[in-house]
Amino acid sequence: MSDTVENDAPPAGPPWIQPEIQQMIEWRDGDVVISVPIKSGTTWTMNIVHQLLTGGTSEFRDIYEQVPWIEFLGYPGQPHQDVVDRVAAMPTDTRRAFKTHSPPPGVPFQTAGSGKDVKYVVVFRNPEEGVVSFKTFLDKHTDEWFDLWEMPREAMCRPDFPSFYSEVIDGHGLQGAFFGFLAAWWPLRHEPNVMFIHFADMKRDHEGSVRKIAEFLGEEPSHDHWAKILEYTSFPWMKKNENKFEASTAGKVPILGSGAMIRKGEVGKAKADGMTGEISRHMREVGSQIFPDVAAVNWLYEGGELP
Repeated sequence: MSDTVENDAPPAGPPWIQPEIQQMIEWRDGDVVISVPIKSGTTWTMNIVHQLLTGGTSEFRDIYEQVPWIEFLGYPGQPHQDVVDRVAAMPTDTRRAFKTHSPPPGVPFQTAGSGKDVKYVVVFRNPEEGVVSFKTFLDKHTDEWFDLWEMPREAMCRPDFPSFYSEVIDGHGLQGAFFGFLAAWWPLRHEPNVMFIHFADMKRDHEGSVRKIAEFLGEEPSHDHWAKILEYTSFPWMKKNENKFEASTAGKVPILGSGAMIRKGEVGKAKADGMTGEISRHMREVGSQIFPDVAAVNWLYEGGELP
């Protein structure tokens, strides 16, 4: 593992992720941007926001049709304008919600009162949990997807977690996807149109967390709608219906194998998935170099009250 940190920004991702597309989007009043580091509660939060905006529905095929990933290309050479046009064509009589793994300035930030009324739900997770989940997630990508992009599977996958961390994460400075993300959003955490929420707190109090998100978005579901929203955002329901959360419509070929998105939904289990004491110490050391704010990094690992 390397001893130096080359930059403090979230690194570029694979070729199917193109953050610059987001600069081309024309925002609307009421838009919701779900900004989350890799494998840190993205799919769950996408579904929570979708359920809140619709009053609770199970009638959707693929969450990525409802909550587009605005950095994502479905095939090599896809024009960025295709993504922009799809976003622009979304209905104007309902609020839009979008997924991104970018923090500002990769995703444009609209200060409250300065432009369109855009709200940002920003989710964080203990980075040790995120990085072990990321390995399994990459392993679940199909051969068809790698072949489509003419990328060898070995570019992103390894047989065990220590080699994955050393060669893929540390080898490419991907700690920045967690700690650089935190550094970029942290100064904006108290902005009125920004909500920070931690995956561990969402797991500790599912209903309370969904209600906080609803309040932040200004959504007031009826009593009957709440029952559906809480059912459809529960881990058991999402696991039972995991085909709705596997980006089945997002790519030109199948992207993911079954179980890639809705896996365990647990906290505190990084060691069981391969995290070692040495890797844990190294990751925290690198993270603290990327963003040397002790209170912020502690919160990233633990959640709880926001400093």
